[in-house]
Amino acid sequence: MSKPCIVRPSEQEAVDRGAGLESYPLLGARTGARAFSNGITVFEPGAAVPLHTHNVEESITMLEGEAVCEVDGKQYTVRPYDTVYAPAGVVHCFRNESGEMMRFLWCYGGTRVTRTFLDTGETVAHLSEEDRLSMSSE
Repeated sequence: MSKPCIVRPSEQEAVDRGAGLESYPLLGARTGARAFSNGITVFEPGAAVPLHTHNVEESITMLEGEAVCEVDGKQYTVRPYDTVYAPAGVVHCFRNESGEMMRFLWCYGGTRVTRTFLDTGETVAHLSEEDRLSMSSE
């Protein structure tokens, strides 16, 4: 059985995603969660995540700043507390086109998450070394 815990973002080691992106994994398999994983990603001005899909559903809640979100072929401007739902297999991406920092909270409906990049078709484990390298090549 999993145990309750408190996870503080300020105490987590950042995962450098390259190209002005840092992620802070919070809950997931390493903390005993069985059905979901979540974390925070910070975007410097101009940073972007390329078009991709996941093998599980995802919820993204804006915490700070403004982003352009493309989901299922449509573009939206999202601001703090706006929440985007991307079902498994739906193409989506986020771009920080503002001059300010941007951050969001992501939550996946699973602990074994993959990302498939639309431009290459490559599938990698979420936050793996290959995922980070792919992000920095954008």
